[in-house]
Amino acid sequence: MDKKRLQWATRRGMLELDLVLGPFLENHYDDLSEQDQELFVALLECEDQDMFTWFIDKVDPTDTDLMRIVTIIRSHTGLQAGD
Repeated sequence: MDKKRLQWATRRGMLELDLVLGPFLENHYDDLSEQDQELFVALLECEDQDMFTWFIDKVDPTDTDLMRIVTIIRSHTGLQAGD
């Protein structure tokens, strides 16, 4: 998926998610491996409410692939689990 489409996909219905996903895309997405970029795209297909719990409430996703990209995003945004 090209970067313009990803920018559009990171615009969510919740400001909190916009503030996590947009800056991550701009500042860190290009440095991800191809596999992790694919995980980011898969993450964007998830429901906003699920992503809210993963990033804001810091609940871990049960899917190990999603957990990988959530952990990467958390590490770059300062949203570590348990904080």
